[in-house]
Amino acid sequence: MSRGRRITRQARVIVLPAQGGQLGHKQTGRWAAGCNCNWNELRAVRISAALQQDTSIHTQTHTVIMEVLLGITGKDFTLIGASKAAMRGATILKTSDDKTRALNKHTLLAFSGEAGDTVQFAEYIQRNAQLYSMRNETELSPSGLAHFVRGELATSLRSRNPYNVNLLMGGVDPITGKPSLYWLDYLAALAEVPYAAHGYAQYYCLSLLDKHHHPDITLGQGIKLMTMCIDELKRRLPIDFKGMVVKAIKADGIVDIEFDDDRIVKSA
Repeated sequence: MSRGRRITRQARVIVLPAQGGQLGHKQTGRWAAGCNCNWNELRAVRISAALQQDTSIHTQTHTVIMEVLLGITGKDFTLIGASKAAMRGATILKTSDDKTRALNKHTLLAFSGEAGDTVQFAEYIQRNAQLYSMRNETELSPSGLAHFVRGELATSLRSRNPYNVNLLMGGVDPITGKPSLYWLDYLAALAEVPYAAHGYAQYYCLSLLDKHHHPDITLGQGIKLMTMCIDELKRRLPIDFKGMVVKAIKADGIVDIEFDDDRIVKSA
């Protein structure tokens, strides 16, 4: 290979960005003018360095978490349920874990995913919602909060340590009284839906929700539908998720729903 088409070891070291930095076009031009090298080879080295630098961002794999999140909207309410078991692999660490956070009086966030990411991200969103309320003397609507959360997840996704969290956000607009439910995943996808599920619930419950849900169901009918979904999970899954925390969001606030976790379900 001729001297004009060869990049020496020293030249390669100079081209590679040091500590996250990048050579700009002017910098590269000044350096290239002082050595005999081929621009195509120089460009290939820079691209290789950039890809090597960004590989760690995209190596995170996503697996289905052994947690259950369910959400249902009705005529004037949104119902959200989350499993109580805090698990790591096949080990149950806690049997009374509350995977929900109240963002304000009319909005509730439920989360699942990596143990450290979930609580940290949920409390970060909760504190920012409270800060907004104090600064502006008004509360964000469920829609506004959902888009704020989506923006934070999108920003995190483009960082070196993205949050691995899946979310359901339910609320009732205090002005219009309209209930809403938002489905968000770890890739910052956002969708407003009439009912939703995360974890293993999405494999067993969406068909039941599709068959029995309608927009004008009452709170009693919503609780009955939630019970049907949980019974199906108990019947089909070999794991014990230790029951559910169920909460209803209505125009007058968030209400805890008493739920029978010891209910015995007959096999199929």
